[in-house]
Parts: sequence; structure tokens; C-alpha cells
Amino acid sequence: MMNSPFQLILASKSPRRSSLLAGMDLVFKVRSADVSETYPPHLSPLEVVQFLAQKKAQAVAFQEDNELIIGADTIVLSPDGQILGKPANEKDAEQLLAMLSGKTHWVSTGVCMRTKAEERVFAEKTLVRFKELLPEEITYYISRYKPFDKAGGYGIQEWIGFIGIEGIEGCYYNVMGFPCHRFYHELKDFAKRRA
Repeated sequence: MMNSPFQLILASKSPRRSSLLAGMDLVFKVRSADVSETYPPHLSPLEVVQFLAQKKAQAVAFQEDNELIIGADTIVLSPDGQILGKPANEKDAEQLLAMLSGKTHWVSTGVCMRTKAEERVFAEKTLVRFKELLPEEITYYISRYKPFDKAGGYGIQEWIGFIGIEGIEGCYYNVMGFPCHRFYHELKDFAKRRA
């Protein structure tokens, strides 16, 4: 639909982000670098995702003048506002899902878009409401889907999302790892300014 004047470079190995960009009918290449996901302790959660998205985008070198590099990072916040990481094992995943069960929590994704001339960083938030999850539902999900690469220990697009999420406020795709609606409009603005 949109003809971008840029060669888009996704600075992420995430298959979900690749799938979402492809779903937007955007042509892009993946070129990522290994980046430590550490951040200064004084940052707020929204600042954390923007800092990490920027860090990921800046770790990828430009190879052509017309490249637009896209970095992204997603975090899940516990109901009391703590950043939840990726579970290390089944026990971790069980504890994370038990913490989210029956409550609402925020998911935030930060995005950094950079060309040789300009850099833009933003973040989106989505509120997610889980039903009360039964212990056997949590066990089934973890053993079947092994969500160890997902912040907060779950993927909204998987079984747990179908049966466990009562509602969301905000962008669904943001919870998957990329705020497609906001990105599309930011990209259009980038392209208009480039013209």
C-alpha cells in the first residue's frame, strides 16, 4: 500500500516482529546485532523500552544511504508495576503467569527509527486483562508452548491468549511485540519529510 523511499532494516531476530512487518506488506531485511539488554536503574518502564529499542537500532551499522533501521523492545509490567523478564524455566513461567492471573497489567513496546539524518524514538502501552487462570491451564500452556522467549512468560497470539485474556485497551499487536498502527503513521511521516 505504501511505497517507502527507504530500505527498511529490522534490527531484531524476533520472528513475531518479522511476521508483523510482513503483515503490513512492507519490504524489509533483517540485520541485527547481539545487544545486552541492560539499562540504567533510574529509568521508568516507558524509558526502558525506548532506551533498549534505541540501543538495538544503534548497534546496526548503515550499509546504504537510504536505510531506515528499526529497533524494538517489549516489556511486560506486573500488576504492581515491576518489569517482568523472560522466564528462565518452567517454574519461573508458572510464577509469572500466577502473578498475572485474574489481574490487569501493562505491556509496553519501544521503537527506534533511524536514518542517517534523523532518529525518532517512541513507546506504546497496552492494558491486558487476564481471567483467573487455573493451575492446570498454566501447566498445560507452559508444557505445550514453552514461552521462555517471551517477556512475562506468555504470547497473546497463543492458546493462553485465546482462553485467558478477557480484554485489552490499546494496540493488540503491541502486545505481540510491535505497535503496527503507530509505526505505520510514523513511517508515513518519515517518508513525507524525505520527499
